[in-house]
Amino acid sequence: MSESAFERVTVPPMDEHNQRLISYVHPPDWINPKPADCYDLVVIGAGTAGLVVAAGAAGLGLGLKIALIEKHLMGGDCLNVGCVPSKCVIRSSRVVADIRDAKPFGIIPPQHIEVDFPAVMERMRQLRAGISHVDSAPRFQKLGVDVFLGIGSFTNDNTIQVGDKILKYKKAVIATGARAAHLSIPGIVDAGYLTNETVFSLTSRPGRLAVIGGGPIGCELAQAFQRLGCKVILFHRGTHLLNKEDADAAEIVQNAFVEEGIRLVLGCQLNEVKRINEGKQIYFTCNGREESVIVDDILAGTGRVPNVEGLNLEAVGVEYDRKGVHVNDYLQTTNPNIYAAGDICMDWKFTHAADAAARIVIKNTLFSPFGLGRSKLSNLVMPWVTYTDPEIAHVGMYEREAQSRGIDVNTIKIDFSHVDRAVADGEIAGFVKILHKKGSDRILGATIVARHAGEMISEITTAIVNNIGLSKLSSVIHPYPTQAEAIKKAADAYRKTLLTPTSKKFLGILTKFS
Repeated sequence: MSESAFERVTVPPMDEHNQRLISYVHPPDWINPKPADCYDLVVIGAGTAGLVVAAGAAGLGLGLKIALIEKHLMGGDCLNVGCVPSKCVIRSSRVVADIRDAKPFGIIPPQHIEVDFPAVMERMRQLRAGISHVDSAPRFQKLGVDVFLGIGSFTNDNTIQVGDKILKYKKAVIATGARAAHLSIPGIVDAGYLTNETVFSLTSRPGRLAVIGGGPIGCELAQAFQRLGCKVILFHRGTHLLNKEDADAAEIVQNAFVEEGIRLVLGCQLNEVKRINEGKQIYFTCNGREESVIVDDILAGTGRVPNVEGLNLEAVGVEYDRKGVHVNDYLQTTNPNIYAAGDICMDWKFTHAADAAARIVIKNTLFSPFGLGRSKLSNLVMPWVTYTDPEIAHVGMYEREAQSRGIDVNTIKIDFSHVDRAVADGEIAGFVKILHKKGSDRILGATIVARHAGEMISEITTAIVNNIGLSKLSSVIHPYPTQAEAIKKAADAYRKTLLTPTSKKFLGILTKFS
């Protein structure tokens, strides 16, 4: 095998934007470098976790020898088939919603909103290609990282093979991520279906689209494609959407879906899929009754499978199962010289979680001699956002979690109908809900439902990380009018609970002497 021999990849459609993307994240003319005598760190997988480990270690200016291996597209899911393309499409769909809902603001919308679906998808491809240089092989090469394109496989406790290259290492990191799970519904493979890995290659709009899964991915894309002109039917096994989220929050999103015309089939069992002349016929059971529906395409938004194939983990004693590679709280595998980060080993399957875990790995692999001063994954305070409209943002505990741990809590809820900016924006369907320890102002968790909830949750995350209680948060001046003022209102509501009859009497005495 020659130095440059590795699997070429394509990303349909192979227009100028995707050709530009590939030129950065899997250059067809790339020549794998001559390996160093021994690497301080070899990273397998160039998704978010792998990129952050490699760039972070190489960027310290300590002369460390770092290698990065990627068999497919650098940037991983986030850049190529996840965060970046989905948010581009969601942004276009929000424009449609703004036009559709313009009348209450004194703007007369057109009778028919024309969506140029191919242009929406081309915009996504153009923007994705435009930012892909940040994750590119040439950029990481300039950072001092040896980039190898190809399949990395462990051969023994200190070597990894990539093509005909043998890389010796002191420490290694597995960051190969996860992929969409195959559905086991009879007939669906023959009928064909989309996942997050293929849906962004669409160039024409499916007239009728079935979305399977009422979790974050399914909900985000169901709403976006409905707004872009698809007739969407959303199947979910649970009795309500987003069943892992706060029930009040999930209900707001579910009601929004119904209002927008998405057909919800909840508590259902999918039995079979057949390809027919009119499209794809889905047979399902709901409330004991068998039904069927015909659609043009199917999008699966359920389940992830860890990418462990081909790594030869058995050769180095790294244990794994169907959920991924086994790690301890320090992100160390069952082989003490091999660590893992990101979707391959974590329940938090978010880009920012992979980033945070990668920083732990850098410290624990390179700067914790004899295990001293290691960082723990369990110490992270992890926020997340479901990018529906409105968004749901959460950090910390849910009330059910606190109860299961035997923690007595109080909940403060501020509806956006009481927040002036939300009223002015016409966005009153939402709230800020903060959970605090009973008898204390310590914040244990929070859920925000708002159009830009993701932009608001970091204030509460910062408070939790830095042990800033509701009393101090009440003293923080928030600009008026903003929707984030709801957080201050929640903190003020806590302060009012401190006004007991005894404290009121004391304050009354103070006024007489002031």
